[in-house]
Amino acid sequence: MSRSAIYSVFIVTLILIGAFFIFPILATVKQAFVAQDGTFTWDYLMEVLNNPLYREGLWNSLRMAVGSTALSLLIAFPLAMLASRFEFRGKMLLTSAILVPMILPPFVGAIGMAQMLGQDGAINAFFMKLGLMAGNNPSDWLGSGQLGAVVLMNALHLYPIFYLNITAALANLDPAMEESASNLGCPPVRRFWRITLPLAMPGIFAGGVIVFIWSFTELGVPLMFQYNRVTSVQIFEGIKDMGGNPIPYALVVVTLVMSVVMFMFSKWVMGKADYSASGRAATSSQLKRLDGPAAYAAAGAFVLVAFLSVLPHIGVVFTALSNDWYKTVLPGSLTTQNFSDALGHPVTLPSIRNSLFYASAATFIDVFLGVAIAFIICRTKIPGRNLLDSVAMLPLAVPGLVMAFGYLAVTREGQPLSFLMLGKHDSPVLLLIIAYAMRRLPYIVRSAVAGFQQTSVSLEEAAQNLGATPLRSLKKITMPLIMANLVAGGLLAFAFAMMEVSDSLILAQRPEDYPITKAMYILSGNLGNGAALAGALGTWSMIFLGVALVGASMILGKKMGSLFRT
Repeated sequence: MSRSAIYSVFIVTLILIGAFFIFPILATVKQAFVAQDGTFTWDYLMEVLNNPLYREGLWNSLRMAVGSTALSLLIAFPLAMLASRFEFRGKMLLTSAILVPMILPPFVGAIGMAQMLGQDGAINAFFMKLGLMAGNNPSDWLGSGQLGAVVLMNALHLYPIFYLNITAALANLDPAMEESASNLGCPPVRRFWRITLPLAMPGIFAGGVIVFIWSFTELGVPLMFQYNRVTSVQIFEGIKDMGGNPIPYALVVVTLVMSVVMFMFSKWVMGKADYSASGRAATSSQLKRLDGPAAYAAAGAFVLVAFLSVLPHIGVVFTALSNDWYKTVLPGSLTTQNFSDALGHPVTLPSIRNSLFYASAATFIDVFLGVAIAFIICRTKIPGRNLLDSVAMLPLAVPGLVMAFGYLAVTREGQPLSFLMLGKHDSPVLLLIIAYAMRRLPYIVRSAVAGFQQTSVSLEEAAQNLGATPLRSLKKITMPLIMANLVAGGLLAFAFAMMEVSDSLILAQRPEDYPITKAMYILSGNLGNGAALAGALGTWSMIFLGVALVGASMILGKKMGSLFRT
């Protein structure tokens, strides 16, 4: 490929990312500092910081993020240590089982969580049946303030991101370092604190920054638990008045600033610390075989976490199948009528069709952009390619809530991107496709980069020496060799786009445009069988995402963690 063609692809890619990712965020920031007369003002931001209601929302969001991150790490780190150091019966199955939480949107899992752990839920009914709990004094497992429920649901959904990153980091540690320390008489606990933990920090920070930002801006779970005094829900409720009320913009700016500060702090810590010794090991570590009680204990840890993780999923499935489930261990009777009713609801089939179209189009865009970006990063030496790499990964660090609100800001009447709203009804079809594509672009980029790095450039050079043009050698030689990586990244991008929450809840306001996650939210609010209808759609989504995740995992293996690394 000629140098001019490479620069053209580079410039076009930067323009697209700038127009549809950076510009909406900057436009939102601008609205928070412009007074009605067009002058600069700090008033809206100060109103957010001085208003007790908004301060409480920020404080609760921070508590939600810190609690979710800490609990996710507490769950994931011991499992990652066991998986990276020991071999035991059933390990492959168990390590796959703990990734199950990634296959269901957490706000749908909240339906099952409430049914299982609520005061009138199945767990309390089980203890009452055994005589271990008084019927007139059921335990409040989720916490009367709902914060505990939100933290638990977030942690059970997000700990796999920690697990994948920490496992990848531990796999790169040179076993000779720990062996040398052991030979010098260093006890196991001291080896862990002085060697293993510091060298695992890249994985901990890589996963931690995503989990923190994700939790801090989580919208679906607080909505489902009716925990409304958090910033994400306050922003969501402010959409109705965003034309004349600048406060939602100020809330978005505060959220963005706190997310960026956290992201930059993690990068600063990573850059300041010396992890030079944590590069890829020269020799692979030998896994220690566990037998007897030790093997059962290791497997038991995975089984316990997997069981707790699938409780929401079990609750969703049983909710979808239940006629009546109140203060009993299992539903009083089972039925498949809820699945029929869910599919027969006016918003359901159109929402499935919409999501398939939105996600397919977004994935198609991501594959083209992702391959172009990966090619520039791995196969060229042009100035700015590292900047392009960083910009392409920024959607992982910028909350989906902020991006969705930014899209609303730049597509209102009279705004530069208003043409994205189609027809007289301002259909957000193009906007949703672009939003999904921008949010999931990092998955394709990282998958394609991994493929290019694993494919020797000498193969392309040999083809070119035999007369093939650079473009033809890329098409005929490199693309087939990296196709597995693209399929894996594409599966994840498509699956997570299908189940996108923030963009779907905020951007789709008409029933004709609802994606499936918006349809679930609407159904869950129906009186009577609303939870059962939402559970039926949730069960479908769980099966769909499960197939996609298993497929991607089989192709990428341990490289799955790189898709969730900023």
